[in-house]
Amino acid sequence: MANEEKKNTKPGFGQRFVNFFKGIGRSFKNMFHELKKVSWPTKKDLLNYSIVVFVFMIVMGVIIGVFDLGAGALIKLITG
Repeated sequence: MANEEKKNTKPGFGQRFVNFFKGIGRSFKNMFHELKKVSWPTKKDLLNYSIVVFVFMIVMGVIIGVFDLGAGALIKLITG
């Protein structure tokens, strides 16, 4: 009977406050353990990936710029 009463009662404000911060601490601890499992790229790999991304951004910028100039010229031709 005593166990049933204990299960039905909600924890007080202080206990909920403590449990909240324990949960946050547990989340950071789990995140730290997961980050230890990550296979990080080497400096050479990171440099190669960065160069590929940079070149891709330049190429896409040029393509979008050409489309923009073409669309602007087309609009001027139609309206002008």
